[in-house]
Amino acid sequence: MNTTNVAQLLNVSKSTVQRWVKQLDLQMKRNELGHYSFSENDVALLTQVHEQLQAGKNLQEISVMSKKRRNGIVKKEEKDHRTIELLKRIDELELRINRKADDVVSYQLLQHRQEMEELQKQITSLNERMSALEATASTLQKFPPRPQDTLLLLDQEIPEKKLKRKSFFTMLFG
Repeated sequence: MNTTNVAQLLNVSKSTVQRWVKQLDLQMKRNELGHYSFSENDVALLTQVHEQLQAGKNLQEISVMSKKRRNGIVKKEEKDHRTIELLKRIDELELRINRKADDVVSYQLLQHRQEMEELQKQITSLNERMSALEATASTLQKFPPRPQDTLLLLDQEIPEKKLKRKSFFTMLFG
């Protein structure tokens, strides 16, 4: 059946039938001119759509029970020599890229490991220095320094030197 016959059967317009097919994404056969060609199963399917619309459903809410599947023909491509060579080359390049990426990651891991070992050494050194400072601090708490040890150089009394009298000549020429 063509679109006009189906439209008359369902008592709708041709454009309505075409809209249903497009909006519901129904897989209908077309003839050589591109017009829809409906089988008995297709007409039954469109009748279901029409009944659901008459029941008050929107076109977006309609569920279609179709057993029809699209048939396709799979063409087996013949691979020529060039295609095979290109595919081999691509595979080799992918392997080389993967190896190179693995090498880069390995190098980065080694660098990070070295940096972490250096940081670990610094942490150990800082811990040792902190322990030494804590030991010094605890010793100072047990034996506080004497007041004369804590005076600054400016606070301590410096013995004064005796001033010598300068001779007359030293004052003139010295």
